[in-house]
Amino acid sequence: MVSKEITIKNEQGMHMRPASLLSQMAAKYESSVKIMFSGKEIDCKSLMFLMAAGIKCGSEIELVCDGADEAAALAEIAAFIEAGMGD
Repeated sequence: MVSKEITIKNEQGMHMRPASLLSQMAAKYESSVKIMFSGKEIDCKSLMFLMAAGIKCGSEIELVCDGADEAAALAEIAAFIEAGMGD
């Protein structure tokens, strides 16, 4: 298991477009990809869970990847989130 703490920089937070891109990216990996936020564990492969999480700009999250390709998943997804999630 690998993890990284990240601050959300996207001004609009986790809205439909970045949540969709993130869930598609996470689905490419065999590993589980989760976000720990506000005491909740959110499955990044589920668009609905990402949308319902209420993650806003400035939120502190922990990205957790566990499985065979965990390092690659963490690297790509963390870079995507840190770069503003496509916005």
